[in-house]
Amino acid sequence: MSNTVIEFENVSKQYRLGTIGTGTLTHDINRWWHLVRGKEDPYLQVGQVNDRSVKSTSDYVWALKDITFNVQQGEVVGIIGKNGAGKSTLLKILSRVTSPTTGSIRAKGRIASLLEVGTGFHGELTGRENIYMNGAILGMTKREITNKFDEIVDFSGIEKYVDTPVKRYSSGMTVRLGFAIAAHLEPEILVVDEVLAVGDAEFQKKAIGKMKDVSQGEGRTVLFVSHNMGSMRSLCNRGVVLGNGMVEYVSSSIDDAIAYYSKADESTVLPIRERKDRSGSGRLRVTEFKFVGGTSPYNISTGDPICVELEYESEEQDISAMFYISINDAFGVCVLFLDSSVIHDFPTRIKSKGKIRINLPVDFTIREGQYFINIAAFVDGNMADYIQKAASLEVENGGFFFAGKTPAGKGLCYVKQNWNVSYE
Repeated sequence: MSNTVIEFENVSKQYRLGTIGTGTLTHDINRWWHLVRGKEDPYLQVGQVNDRSVKSTSDYVWALKDITFNVQQGEVVGIIGKNGAGKSTLLKILSRVTSPTTGSIRAKGRIASLLEVGTGFHGELTGRENIYMNGAILGMTKREITNKFDEIVDFSGIEKYVDTPVKRYSSGMTVRLGFAIAAHLEPEILVVDEVLAVGDAEFQKKAIGKMKDVSQGEGRTVLFVSHNMGSMRSLCNRGVVLGNGMVEYVSSSIDDAIAYYSKADESTVLPIRERKDRSGSGRLRVTEFKFVGGTSPYNISTGDPICVELEYESEEQDISAMFYISINDAFGVCVLFLDSSVIHDFPTRIKSKGKIRINLPVDFTIREGQYFINIAAFVDGNMADYIQKAASLEVENGGFFFAGKTPAGKGLCYVKQNWNVSYE
């Protein structure tokens, strides 16, 4: 189609594992031939196998394998996947940081990329000099860069440090300047990796707003990588899910892509009753778990009251049981732990089959993002059932406070607050 601005066609990228030396004359000659032609070393090493769940016996790994999809002008495409899925490698190939082993990429227009902290910067040059250098790399004239200079500095918030060498900037300052340059120098394609996570919440919100303006207002194309599904949902209109270097799912709806990604792990697809990857004595089994009151059993907003419903079964009557539920973020950090043993009115003994409902106060909620739930049940002090990643939860920003806003800090949860001012 005429409005296709990026086309990936059977793109693959291979790296070599292990030591630097190849040990074969064929590989050495091939490496020399690539060097003569100005190509990348085809046997560059990486540290480990791309598939984290499988131990490799090969000397090579395909970081990407047969990637094929198109991006249309003005689309904001979210690239979703676990660590090691190939997201960053794909963006590096598109940005010409590295080249594909096989396949081809066709892109129309200038590409501005923000891949890693400090990418595209010369540490000895000042912020001002780096702005002009990056503009020149994008093919802009000095006059064009000068016309955008004040906007870039104002957006990045580094006015006091614009004539200071970039090597003295903090990582947050570097990211702010890098994004401001990439977004304001009018590239046809903007590529942003997870590097925005380095910035504070206020800047992340500001950056997402700018990317919306770039795509919707100016008709430019954005490729965005993030583990924050809330940011993905608010910014992107399409999604591509990668897994072990391959395209697993391409959707015209970001919601569908996020739903697929959330359920892609077999452990979260199967109903809890059918899960085989559980441990414990089996004297009691958790058979159902869900959140009640949200838009779906596994989707709530920050303004929704949190209500958890759990069902269990046992072949024994009148047993002494305890239940533990941990809600963990995408990095495995426990943000909320629910423990029945500390609840004074939880029965000391329960029947063989029942339903437990846990209501959390309405003046508390966890912040927006993706979470996974671990569940454990103990009978007579011994573990009877344990399920890791028993379910997933997506929390959207629903405006927790009266003003419809959420705090710009980095806390794990929100609580309702009363602030009073007094004067002497």
